[in-house]
This record gives sequence, C-alpha cells and structure tokens, in this order.
Amino acid sequence: MAVPKRKTSHARKNKRRSTVWKMEAPALVTCPNCGEYKTPHRVCGACGFYNGREVVKKDN
Repeated sequence: MAVPKRKTSHARKNKRRSTVWKMEAPALVTCPNCGEYKTPHRVCGACGFYNGREVVKKDN
C-alpha cells in the first residue's frame, strides 16, 4: 500500500483546496415594475410585485 513519505504542508494542502470554496455572485435581474435589482423567481423587496401582480403590500 502506498504511504506518503512526507507530511503535506498546510500551504500545499490549502493551495490545492483553494478553488473548492469560491463563492459565486448571486444572479440578479431588474424588476419590471420598479427597476430595482432582485433575485429571479422571488418577490421584489422594493415594490412587492411578482409576475405582474402585487403580492406583498408595501408602504412607500
């Protein structure tokens, strides 16, 4: 059975694992009602509209 001759250093181990934990920017679209950025398939936090209808009542 193969056994490593030397201990893998922290730097070498972390360099190898560095690409696994990269975060991606969230996808954003503009709201067709108010023009604010929002995540797709979610109610707009600024105006409360989704799919052309007012889902959440907002006091502006």
